[in-house]
Amino acid sequence: MANRSLDRTRDELSEFLRRHRGKLTPSEVGLPETGRRRTPGLRREEVATLAGVGLTWYTWFEQGREIGVSEHFLLSVAKALKLDDAECCHLFLLAQGRPPPAEAHQSHAISPGVQRLIDELPDRPAYVTNLCWDIVAWNSAADRLLGLSACAADERNLIRMVFTDPELRRRLPDWQQDAPRLLAQLRCDLAVAPKEPSLEAFIDGLSRISPDFRRWWHAPVLTSYARGIGSLLDTDAVVRRFEHETLIVDEYLHLRLVVYFQR
Repeated sequence: MANRSLDRTRDELSEFLRRHRGKLTPSEVGLPETGRRRTPGLRREEVATLAGVGLTWYTWFEQGREIGVSEHFLLSVAKALKLDDAECCHLFLLAQGRPPPAEAHQSHAISPGVQRLIDELPDRPAYVTNLCWDIVAWNSAADRLLGLSACAADERNLIRMVFTDPELRRRLPDWQQDAPRLLAQLRCDLAVAPKEPSLEAFIDGLSRISPDFRRWWHAPVLTSYARGIGSLLDTDAVVRRFEHETLIVDEYLHLRLVVYFQR
């Protein structure tokens, strides 16, 4: 039973690679056209050259032979075949039974459908965060609440804003409760991706610039968890209190949609 399952996976991998190789033309990948071809698409030697891998090794890989391939090999092949995020993830699942590391993906952009979904919640603040808590998409209600469009792109990060923005901190009446709850959730995210370089760099950088973050991170206390703030002073100095729900936008890209509900 296990052998039949393994054979099926290898067959699926071979078909996947041949199909994507057949979809590309030499001109699309910067190679010269060399006359008429018996079959459409790139040749195996062209994919191997573009990926910077050996022709024999790539041929065996495409044939579904039982060989071990590295993460670097798979990423190189994915780049050569111009795979998008979902296709790159599928390649890793077929070849290694796991998704690629988060930094391997080409972008953290959300689909137009997800943006349309959050835009159709005009009275409920909603935003999408990645593994490092960068806010990669938001609606007008979240913009009014947090002033996201006025932030520089590299500063549009919820945890960074909470720990380093003095104006936002002034507007957080329960900062002493909200901040450690966010940090506790970040610690859970680190457990999901314990060797993710971008997340480690984010934590190291924030530890250097925020004494509060550094103190709580190195001496954690038991607390509840949150992906959003619990209360905020609005522009009229009225305290608004919130609950949140979190939905998964993309499991492998670690994209989360956080929707606020006013209490």
